[in-house]
Amino acid sequence: MNLLFATSIVPDGAASSGYDIANAAIIDALRRAGAGVTVIGFTWPGKPPIDPDRTVALGSLDVRTQGASAMQRLAWAARAICSGLTFSSAKLRIVDEAKVRQAIREAGPFDAYVLNSVQFAGAFERVLGDRPTLFVAHNVEHNSASENAAAAASMIQRLLFRREARLLKVLEERLCTRARFVFTLAEEDRAALGVASGARSIALPLVTTPLAPRKTPRPIDCDAALIGTWTWQPNRIGLDWFLGHVVPYLPGDFRIRIAGSAPADLSSPHPGVEFVGRVTDARAFVRSAAVIPLISTAGSGVQLKTIETFELGLPSVATSRSLRGIAHRPANCIVTDDPKAFAAALVKAASAPGSDADGAAFHTRQMKALDDAIARGLRALDPARQEAFA
Repeated sequence: MNLLFATSIVPDGAASSGYDIANAAIIDALRRAGAGVTVIGFTWPGKPPIDPDRTVALGSLDVRTQGASAMQRLAWAARAICSGLTFSSAKLRIVDEAKVRQAIREAGPFDAYVLNSVQFAGAFERVLGDRPTLFVAHNVEHNSASENAAAAASMIQRLLFRREARLLKVLEERLCTRARFVFTLAEEDRAALGVASGARSIALPLVTTPLAPRKTPRPIDCDAALIGTWTWQPNRIGLDWFLGHVVPYLPGDFRIRIAGSAPADLSSPHPGVEFVGRVTDARAFVRSAAVIPLISTAGSGVQLKTIETFELGLPSVATSRSLRGIAHRPANCIVTDDPKAFAAALVKAASAPGSDADGAAFHTRQMKALDDAIARGLRALDPARQEAFA
């Protein structure tokens, strides 16, 4: 079976975000199941695809809103309004449908499309309607857009996010209805997307690396560490909750390092909070902390930072929302949504070194469940065998 994996940004091997990590895990699982997978999408500027022989690059594009010029943002907004597309899909319309259709023709033939999230699928929906599809819903995007609207700082942002939420809800319904099968990254997203039936969807347990990390001794350089793309609104909402509601309960000598792309207005009066920007080795960075705060309070889908923390066996304190998509929680993860209790649990964990777990069992369980779920979705592409999953 030959599949075309249609995504906004093609893998470049950097795995600099949870989206990249999830994509790599899903593509690897499809190939382990015996499918031939070709990826189509755009490259980041200056970052060639990791697998050029099995990649169709439509051009180079930086889709990040944060850091884009005012003129670029206005151009994206105008393109979205004129085309009736979502803002995120309009960014990808730097090539026309004819070019995408020709690229697919030259790279094929394909038995089916894997529509990876809504951005590319929404931008070129008419092009991608001539074959059966599997839809990968990384999040319930219309819910995330609604949450972003509620948290927006300005009326213009609020109106744009509300428009995005309306369009995304219709688009997600259409993609789910047309798909032979839907993969979500969290169990609760299946019902939110209207595909809760076992014949229509399954949640994909993910891994962040093909091989289980080995438990090894590690130096501790700080009490707590967080890493993420804080310019992405759902992540920013969680970090604002942590800095505004949890950190005030922490002692002044509690050392917190925060890595990743951050907006210029991000700050904290706590003397122990340090923003370190981008780090060269994300895994080494989180392993240098005594405890990992898992702070998601918005968004849907799975938290890849949670999965990596559990694979590494690191002690953690998590909000209940950080555990979406996770079936098994290790004993060294404390769960609470109360800010004061969260802070107390962080202090307790940081003062008790040596509480690492062996994450190999968690990784092995995730990998097997991922492969089983992918195989189920691939079988659903064959209409003669769909009744087996009713």
